Amino acid sequence: MKKIVLAYSGGLDTSFCLKYLQQQGYEVHTILVNTGGFSADELDSIEKRGYELGSKAHVNRDIIDKYYDEAIRFLIYGNVLKNNTYPLSVSAERVFQAIEAIQFAKQIGADAIAHGSTGAGNDQIRFDLIFRTIAPEIEIITPIRDLKLSRQQEVEWLQQNGVEYSWEKAQYSINKGIWGTSVGGKETLTSHLPLPESAFPSQVETSEPQKVTLHFEKGELVGLNGYFDKPSTNIVALENIASAFGIGRDIHVGDTIIGIKGRVGFEAAAPLVIIKAHHLLEKHVLSKWQQYWKEQLGNWYGMLFHEGQYLDPVMRNIETFLADTQANVTGIVTATLRPYHFSLDGIESDHDLMNTQFGQYGEMNNAWSADDAKGFIKLTGNAQAIYSQVNQENYE
Repeated sequence: MKKIVLAYSGGLDTSFCLKYLQQQGYEVHTILVNTGGFSADELDSIEKRGYELGSKAHVNRDIIDKYYDEAIRFLIYGNVLKNNTYPLSVSAERVFQAIEAIQFAKQIGADAIAHGSTGAGNDQIRFDLIFRTIAPEIEIITPIRDLKLSRQQEVEWLQQNGVEYSWEKAQYSINKGIWGTSVGGKETLTSHLPLPESAFPSQVETSEPQKVTLHFEKGELVGLNGYFDKPSTNIVALENIASAFGIGRDIHVGDTIIGIKGRVGFEAAAPLVIIKAHHLLEKHVLSKWQQYWKEQLGNWYGMLFHEGQYLDPVMRNIETFLADTQANVTGIVTATLRPYHFSLDGIESDHDLMNTQFGQYGEMNNAWSADDAKGFIKLTGNAQAIYSQVNQENYE
């Protein structure tokens, strides 16, 4: 009997794949790669469900800290927001889930590996790229993609094969991780409909404004409200606070890797607060050109990560640059949380370049004279003036 590993989440797609592959005669081994978002009870329930559906053996693998160290911290360093909106909540974690799944397949000597992606999205590419790079000798099997099934057809097939699955539950695809939760459903298949309030896992529970302080050390979130812990723990703590305000909800519209437009809803309270707070601190402590090149390379890093190119060596090069820029990104950022939005109040840092001994913007100059300023302006405008005079430009 051929041995196959299924990257498993317990949702509709992977539940279908598990049952289907088991019926095709495979010895199915399932692995859930936890990148955050699962409680201990949920992990136990998913494991139990896997065995009920026919899994030969199931493994829950927690990689939250590894995921932070090797991915999230660089997304923070780069202030990565895809299309200035989306913090790569799912696209980044899919890459790391794929890496763990294929390594597990190699460890147990699997003949094949499977995932529950369709043929119309980005995840199929992220999984397949990683699988083919790390273990090209292992066959990739994708039942939903190969059979071209809709979600409703998956539900009907499961019901016909003795597996009860609620169609109401299946209408929304929710993927929760430490770096945000994606929400896909019938509304995101349109260009005009918003997701209903009920589609989001977190509901608004708090209305009174609340201040939070974020403590950064060399670009990493080392503390929250005066309490210090490892960054992954602080991210979860901030998510628990900020999600109660309904902060971080949006719909991302983007160009998929396969060339079609796509919409996905998400909620990412902690990621958005952290990225914006980190970016504000950088505005105070980094030079103009550090910020400029960080923006260029951060965007490239996010795009390549989003498209599953994490194992390309250029990603390690960009990470080296991003990490090097964080030497002075240390300080405290204060934010105020309110229902559905937040504001950044300001920063405190020993590296703050708004140093009043040199001057105050729009007020006083302490480090140069009026003649210095006039001479600087004259030289700065020389090239423009020469071009204008030589070419007799008319600016009327």
